This record gives sequence, structure tokens and C-alpha cells, in this order.
Amino acid sequence: MSDEQEQVQVRERNTPYRGYMRLDVYRLRHHDFNGGWSIDLSREVLERGNAVAVLPYDPDRDEVVLIEQFRIGAYTASETSPWQIEVVAGMIETHHLAEETAHKETEEETGLNIYDLVPVHHYLSSPGCTSETIRMFCGRVDSTSAGGISGVAHEGEYIRVFTASSEEAFAMLDSGRIENGMTIIALQWLKLNRDRLRDAWLDG
Repeated sequence: MSDEQEQVQVRERNTPYRGYMRLDVYRLRHHDFNGGWSIDLSREVLERGNAVAVLPYDPDRDEVVLIEQFRIGAYTASETSPWQIEVVAGMIETHHLAEETAHKETEEETGLNIYDLVPVHHYLSSPGCTSETIRMFCGRVDSTSAGGISGVAHEGEYIRVFTASSEEAFAMLDSGRIENGMTIIALQWLKLNRDRLRDAWLDG
């Protein structure tokens, strides 16, 4: 057990719900910044596991491949569209590597193959309420044939695939049309690293 883990005392944990996600309820206390202990806290955690996200990018055409699909969280939120423009994403299954999942999800959601994969970030999606972590990549693709409707029907995926030039994608980002953190992070990263990425991939 790490020193940080020892600074948390779990009094009780139970799981009142298991479905598409699992809900765990904790009663705990933790060290405070004065060297003492917090009051007893009750906290709920959505357990989803670990995910990957992939921004498919074609350096030859300077295009990104994005997807659009219905999201229940966006539907129930205020002032957001139920149909979200996103990067490719999916859950990492047990005993599978993040890179392996990145290839699989990109092919399933866009119909494209990844020719090279660059790590972007590893982060918690919303640490106040879920344990989910995301390993994000940028994947080199040939976007020539990208488009149409994709997804795995028996999983309830109905995905519109489309391309945008980097400048068009950055304009969507700057105008607020991109409303989810995962895609914002991916496009901001590309904005900062596009020239370096194109130099590496086009010279390789």
C-alpha cells in the first residue's frame, strides 16, 4: 500500500447498483492538509474502468476524422446538444493493451486503419465522481475514404463519420461547437503539436 493510500481510511463500501456502469458507495475519511483527519464522508463512485481516446489525423491532407453520436449525458444536461462531435473512444477490456484497443476502436468507429500511434495524455475524466481514466493517442490515418455511418449496431452505436481540415476543426473548437472535454483536449493538443507531428510523419 502506498503512503497516499494509507492516508485514506475506508470505513465501509457497498455496491447498490450494477448495470451499464457500477455504483460504489464509500464511507471514509482522509488526511487533511493540517496533519489531522477529515470528518467521515459519504461518496459515490461510478466504476467504468479504463478507456482510450484516439484523434485520427491525416498529415498528408492535414485533416482530422471526427465522429458524431447521441450521448445521454449531453441530452440530460442543460444547453448542450444530445449529438456530440467527438474523437474515437472505447473501453479497454481486461487483458488488452491501450494501443490494441485504440486500433480496434478506430476501425470499428471510422472504418480506418491506424499506421502510427503517438501518446497524447493519460488523465482522469472526472475524478470527483468516477474512477475512469483515459489514455489518449493521436493516430495517423489515410482519411481519403472517411465518411458515412459506422459503429457496432448490436452495441447501439449509430455514428456519423466526417472529416475536417485542421483549421476547420480548430474553428469548431474556438467557437464552442466542441462541448466535451476529451475532444477539446485532443484538438488543443493537435493545435500545439501539428507542425512537429507533420514533420515527423511526413519525413519518416
